[in-house]
Parts: sequence; structure tokens; C-alpha cells
Amino acid sequence: MKFNSVQEIIAAIRPVDGAWLEKARARTAQLVMPPRALGRLHDLAERCCAIQETLQPSLESKAVAVMAGDHGIAAEGVSAFPQEVTGAMVRTFLTGGAGINAIARHAGAQVWVVDMGIIPQIDPREISGGHQLKVSKIGPGTASFLRGPAMTRAQAEAAVMAGFGHAAELFQGGVQILGTGDMGIANTTPSAAIGAVVTGACLDDMVGRGTGIDAQGLSHKKEVIARGIELNQPDAGDGLDLLTKLGGFEIGGIAGLILAGAHFRRPVVVDGLISTAGALIAHLLCPTVDDYLFAGHQSEEPGHRIMLRHLGLAPILDLGMRLGEGTGGVLAMTVMQAAVRMFNEVMTFAEAGVAEKER
Repeated sequence: MKFNSVQEIIAAIRPVDGAWLEKARARTAQLVMPPRALGRLHDLAERCCAIQETLQPSLESKAVAVMAGDHGIAAEGVSAFPQEVTGAMVRTFLTGGAGINAIARHAGAQVWVVDMGIIPQIDPREISGGHQLKVSKIGPGTASFLRGPAMTRAQAEAAVMAGFGHAAELFQGGVQILGTGDMGIANTTPSAAIGAVVTGACLDDMVGRGTGIDAQGLSHKKEVIARGIELNQPDAGDGLDLLTKLGGFEIGGIAGLILAGAHFRRPVVVDGLISTAGALIAHLLCPTVDDYLFAGHQSEEPGHRIMLRHLGLAPILDLGMRLGEGTGGVLAMTVMQAAVRMFNEVMTFAEAGVAEKER
């Protein structure tokens, strides 16, 4: 089915069936071990059962979509790295030399890169690894939200629709679990701005050092965000307005990935601050997406914990990571895969011929 608008997508999304969750919990109760002895692994497996509507869940086919975009706000001096790094890192992803590539190889996950709006023009036909690059360039980077909205509302919807379309291709091709990755110099700035508006948190609690700015740079970054919010007056209850006023093209694309996960009934693992900003946008558009979301890890960025709490998500890992790219999310997939293998492969008391504990 082809969708022509975000609203059409939202109308087709339905929540997870709680009856499947109860069936999964009933099987867990029969596994040959003390009650819920593997803690949150049981929760992860049961949620996957409910999402896939089966008592034989599978997460063997894994992929991460690294959504890339440049940001006009970079011109305001909010990042320790120059904007040219975005395009250079996209090339590195395609040649297989970045952090996400190493972790994805370990996890057995495909890596797809999506140009949602970087400044350079990269032709997939002219670069090594180009077959892993998808181009949906909404524009050559966003505008600076200190000068007005980061994008038009039409561009915001186009970004979400593009993300949905790319995820749809992966799911229809057999991908069972999808991670959300990101690349874009200065993208912690719009992400923190979105987090502050949605959660109501103060900027001192929300804004972090991103790529490693110093104390003076952090103070300037907070000032830039405060001025941008005051200028644009984003509507905290309207995901597309928030994306239009403050967001990035890749953040909109991530929101689209998440909507696709909910539509196709696949688990989606969000990564750090930027991915979770996309999750906040998706949640505003359709709160039902929460049923399909997993938090891969807890980022070192201070606002990430606040954003996850707002979404009701508990991170699977907390390893002090702050790279982005989807690294924490893909690493967490290995834990989720272990959880479903445990659910599938551990015998029940009856199968093992072991007496259950007396009640």
C-alpha cells in the first residue's frame, strides 16, 4: 500500500495486541529456571513476541539506517568540528571504516546510509560502497533556526515520508529489526532544542557538549538554543511544526523510520540523543509508536535520559557511549537477539522433566 501523507500512515498504525504479551508471559513462567531469573531479558523477548504476534520470535535479520543531514545552525559555532565532516563521514560509512561498521559487523547487521540533506553531492555510482547509499536529499542542509524556521512544513513532511519509505523497503525485504542511526555536524543542537520543548526541561539539564565543546562553547550553545526557541515559538504538541521550526532533515527521517516500524510491526531500536529526538517527533505524531520502540543505550549527553524518561523507555545498555551513528542501538540488538533465543530455546519444566517449584 502506498501512502501519500503522514496522516495516512498514522491512520494505518495499530497498537500491539496485549493478548500476545500475556501468551508470551505464560510461556516465560514455564521456562526451566526460577521465576523471571533473567530479568529484563524476559521483558525484551515478550515484547518481541507481542510485536511479531508469535511465540517463536526472530531477530536474525538486522539492519541500521544511518540518516545523514547538515544543519544551518552549525554556522553559529555550536560544534567542535567543521561542517565538512558530515560528508566525509558518509564516505567512511560506505567504505566500512566507521564505528557503526565495526559494531554492525559484530552484530551481523546491514548498514544503510541515507542522504537526507547533506551539503555535498555524493553519487552512489561513483563511490566505493555506493550500493549502500540511498539519496533522498530534501535540501543541501537546513537553514539556521536563529534566522527563522529550519525548514518548511512541506520539507518536514517530505523528510518523514522519505524515512518511512526507506524503512518500508527494508522491512519488505525481510529485515526483522531496525536501528536508527544519524550523522550531521551540529545535530545535537536541534535535538536538544526539540527535547527541551517537548519535555519542558531547562536547558542547563538538557544541553550537553556534543562533539566536545568547552565550557564557553556550551554556554554559547545554550544561548543559541534559547534564542532559536524564542524566535520560532514551536508548538510542543505538533510534531511537524516542531520539526519545521527546529529540526534536521535526518531527524525527520528517523521519525519516518519509527512510523514504518509501527506500521510493519517490527521492533525499532533508537540510538542516542539525535535518534531520540526523532522518536519524540514520531511520538507526537502517533503515540502508538511507543509500543514498537526500544532504547538501545543511555547516551552521555545529559538530555538523553530526560527524553527517554518522557517516552517511558529504559535503556538496554549504559556504557558511556556518545558517538551516535546507531552504534549503541546496534550493540543492543545483540542483547535483544540473545533474549529471543533464550525464549525460543530454553525448555519448559515439562519438556525438561524437571519438577516445578511448589506454589
